[in-house]
Amino acid sequence: MSEQIIEIDTAHKNVALLVYALQGLGFFTGGLTFIAALVVNYVKVDEVKDTWLESHFRWQINTFWYGLLWSAIGMLFWLVLMGWLASAIVSIWMVYRIIRGALYLNDSKPIIF
Repeated sequence: MSEQIIEIDTAHKNVALLVYALQGLGFFTGGLTFIAALVVNYVKVDEVKDTWLESHFRWQINTFWYGLLWSAIGMLFWLVLMGWLASAIVSIWMVYRIIRGALYLNDSKPIIF
């Protein structure tokens, strides 16, 4: 593998790590950094097409959209006083996905859906 390819791979790996960090911070910023992470994902996803990093970018995008979907459903459950349970489950699921993705990224492994 040439040095240029390794440098590009490292740069994209750093972008993926940044996105995991932004997603994690989203729990403390009211979700604003989740949106920033999504924008970064969509801007950079074509650059990692057909590489092992593409799975991380797709994983991060799916984490955002499914998290948003399940959070919206959880909000509906607040109307019947079970929203706290739905919100807790969604939060645990999102934290799991962020941590799992970051660990796989650290080991330079693709995420298998």
